[in-house]
Amino acid sequence: MTDTSADDSVQFRDDVTVELIKHSAADSDVLWAARVSTAGEQSLAELTKDPERSKGLINFLMRDRHGSPFEHNSMTFFVSAPIFVFREFMRHRVGWCLAGDTEITLESEAGNLRRRSIKELHHLWHVGVEDRLPASAGGVSWHAKAGKWMAQVRRGDKNHYLGLYESRDAADSAVAEFREQHPSTRLRKLDSVRRNHVRCYDEETLLAQRARIVDVIESGVKQLIKITTASGRVLRCSVDHAILTPEGWAKAGELAAGDAVMVAGTAPRPSQALVPPSLRRGIGVWTSMQRERLIKETDTCYMCSRSFPRESLALDHRVPVAADLGLALDTGNLAPACEDCHTRKSGEEQALAKRGGKIATAVPERILEIVQDGEEMTYDLSVEGPWHNFVANGIVVHNSYNEESGRYRELQPVFYVPGEDRKLVQQGRPGKYEFVHGSPEQHQSVVDAMEASYRQSYDAYQKMLAAGVAREVARATLPVGLFSSMYATCNARSLMHFLGLRTQHELAKVPSFPQREIEMVGERMEAEWAKLMPLTHAAFNGNGRIAP
Repeated sequence: MTDTSADDSVQFRDDVTVELIKHSAADSDVLWAARVSTAGEQSLAELTKDPERSKGLINFLMRDRHGSPFEHNSMTFFVSAPIFVFREFMRHRVGWCLAGDTEITLESEAGNLRRRSIKELHHLWHVGVEDRLPASAGGVSWHAKAGKWMAQVRRGDKNHYLGLYESRDAADSAVAEFREQHPSTRLRKLDSVRRNHVRCYDEETLLAQRARIVDVIESGVKQLIKITTASGRVLRCSVDHAILTPEGWAKAGELAAGDAVMVAGTAPRPSQALVPPSLRRGIGVWTSMQRERLIKETDTCYMCSRSFPRESLALDHRVPVAADLGLALDTGNLAPACEDCHTRKSGEEQALAKRGGKIATAVPERILEIVQDGEEMTYDLSVEGPWHNFVANGIVVHNSYNEESGRYRELQPVFYVPGEDRKLVQQGRPGKYEFVHGSPEQHQSVVDAMEASYRQSYDAYQKMLAAGVAREVARATLPVGLFSSMYATCNARSLMHFLGLRTQHELAKVPSFPQREIEMVGERMEAEWAKLMPLTHAAFNGNGRIAP
C-alpha cells in the first residue's frame, strides 16, 4: 500500500517490491553440472531432457548436501525496500564471494597503495583494532633528598611504592619485576578501517580511481575455484563472482584457460606535447560552445557533487584531451565541473603530463589455468559507486550488491510504515521470544510518530540541499525507514542459504526468527525462484529447507 500525504509529496508504504530482472536458471542446470564428473561432454544432453525424469538425483544432491551443482545458474533481482532491510540483506546476503586470504588493494588519499587480506578487513571492520596499553604507569625517578633512585608504579587508581635503591639498574629491576607479576593490560578498540578506500577502475577509461568501502561481509562456506593468470596472479572465488574482462563483466565459472581478464597494470603516461597548441585552442572553443546545451541552469559538479549555477560551472573532459584525443570532441566525455575542481584537475593533468612516466590502468592478461579448489569460509566487499569494483589479488572484480547512492542522486521521500497486520509487541526473553499483534491504539501511535519524524527529517534534508550542501552530507539526516533500491545477483545455492536464515517456514528443520520486513523480501524472491526451478525448490522444502 502507498499513501501520499495530502499536504506534501512525502509517501508512506507498508510493503516491499521484488522483481526478477534477468536469469539463467533451470532444474536442468543442476543435472548437467552434477553429471559432468561421470558423463563428461555427454552431460550436455541433460539440457534437452525432461528434468522430471531426474528429480530423484536433485533430491539426492540436496539431501546429501552436494552443493556445487546448485551454483551453475544465476538470478538478478531488483529490490525496493527500506534501508534497514538492506543492512540485514548485506549481513546475510546472497552474492559473490572471495577466499579469506584474498589480498585487497587499498589506496590512501595521497595515492599510496597497501594490501590487506579480506578476512583481516572483515575482523577489523566489525571488531576493531586491539590496541594494548600498559596497565601500570610510573617508573624510576631520582629522589634528591634521599640521594637515591626511587621506584614506584601507579596501577589503576593506586600508587605502589617499591623503595629506594642505590643504583638505577636496581630500581628498574624492581619496577620490571612488579609489572611481570601484574601482567594484565587494558584494551581499547580503534576504528581504523571504516574510512579505508580501495583501488578501483573507471570501466569506461580503465584508469585507476578510489572508492570508499561501505561494508565487509562474511558470506558463508562456499565452493571455490582457483584462477591463475600468465603472470602468476591467483584468485580464489565462487563461480558466480564477476570479473572484468576486455569484453565486459563475466562470471568466474564462465571463464576458461586462454581467456583474458583485466588486472592492475600501468601504461605510458600521455604527453601534453602530443596535442599541438592550435588544436588545443580549437578544442577549447568547441567545448565552450557546448556549455548552454550541456549544463543546466543549476547543475551538479561531477567531482564534488555540489550544486552550482551555470555561470559557476565549466565543461570538463572526464578523460583528458592528452590521454585520448579521440574523445576530445565527444560530448559524452564532457561533464559540469565547479571552478575549484576544474582548476585542481587541470593542474594535476598538466603536472602529470610534464612528468611523463607511467599511469595506473587496468590491462588484459591471459588465464593460464582454472581448477576446483575446495570449500571454505568466504567474504566480500561493498564499495561506493559509480563503478562498484575493486582489486583482489591484482585482478579487477565486482561486488554483487549495487544500491542506489545518496551521493549521486537526490533521494525521494518514500518511507516505510508498518501495515495493520505487522506484529508490534515482543514478548519473552532474547533467544526465546515471539511477536504478537499490538492494539489499534499502539499501531496508530507508531504510524503517527513515524510519519512526523519522516516529514521533519526530509524537510531538513531539502533545506540543506537548497542551501548548496552536498548530497552526501545532507543525506545523514534521513532515517533508515527511507525506501532505497538495489540489484542483487545470486545462484540457487546462495539463495537457499539466505532463505534458510531470513524466512520462517513450517518445514524448516532449523527454526529462524527473521525481521518481518526482510522476510517479505525473501518470500518474494522465493516465489520467483520456485517458478524457475520447481524441482530444486521442492527438494529444498523436502529436506528441511537447509542449503546444500
